[in-house]
Amino acid sequence: MKFCKRYEEYIQGRREKELPAVGLKKLKKTLKRCRREFQSRHLHQDGGGEGDGSKHNGNCAVCDGTFFPSLLEEMSAVVGCFNQRAQKLLELHLASGFHKYIMWFRGKSSQDHGAMIQQGKDLVSYALINSIAMRKILKKYDKIHYSNRGQAFRSKALSMHIEILQSPWLCELMAFYVNMRQGKTKNKAIVRLFGDCSLTFDDDGKPALSCGLFDSMKVEIDLTCSICLDTVFDPVALTCGHLFCYMCCCSAASVTIVDGLKAASPKAKCPLCRREGVHAGAVHLDELNILLSHSCPDYWEKRLRTERGERVLQAKEHWQSLSRAFMGM
Repeated sequence: MKFCKRYEEYIQGRREKELPAVGLKKLKKTLKRCRREFQSRHLHQDGGGEGDGSKHNGNCAVCDGTFFPSLLEEMSAVVGCFNQRAQKLLELHLASGFHKYIMWFRGKSSQDHGAMIQQGKDLVSYALINSIAMRKILKKYDKIHYSNRGQAFRSKALSMHIEILQSPWLCELMAFYVNMRQGKTKNKAIVRLFGDCSLTFDDDGKPALSCGLFDSMKVEIDLTCSICLDTVFDPVALTCGHLFCYMCCCSAASVTIVDGLKAASPKAKCPLCRREGVHAGAVHLDELNILLSHSCPDYWEKRLRTERGERVLQAKEHWQSLSRAFMGM
């Protein structure tokens, strides 16, 4: 089955959930109309000959006014919806104490264990299939126009944080339902449901989160901090999508762990991709933290002992500087 048909069937099956989607069918029709008009114009210029498949030059008058604006609007809606629903689900799962009681009282925590897992699975599938749809339609645009404007749009999407695979909530959701599967769930049907998502280790013991879709498409998230070159500890994701240890990231941004990443300069760059302004919206990956602490207990305990002293020292220096400032020293 072709991807476009499979995608349309997937979206049709979720109409009742009111999830925004990429208008793949509409965008493909726009590209087909563009190709027909280009071929017709090219044949006319050649005096009715077969033509030599010459390339588009400059902008495309047929589809550029609607294609990219439509795709941009649709992808923004998809990413916004995904982030909002994922954050709400994870907040519900991690709630404890008085907060959990308040959520129960408001009726937000009425879902059972299996329903939460299914919702997490659905959200991950929603993210992956929409990312694939965007990549395929941009690849088709470049093929028809003999250009690289589709790839340029992808780069723009990354800088605008509307590439759904760079969302930190995707990593958190994958960790979430691996945690749920390894935790209370004993239902074999639920275990099979999540058999395509797992935490794996390579020959050097480096972990990665992987998840498959449609038996052939797979996304893999490397869980190695590119600063200390070890497994991320107390992981945090910047808005560009890159993962780091919290202390490593604070050090790279020239802020203390007490001040936090929100205190980083707007000009501070991601240590990996060098984009600016990616620290203010950083997300602490609590579900991933739980997963790695359970999966790598010896390493986790070692890092905990190592960082405890540094955290205490930074906190002490912070309060001493505040005291000196208060006393006018």
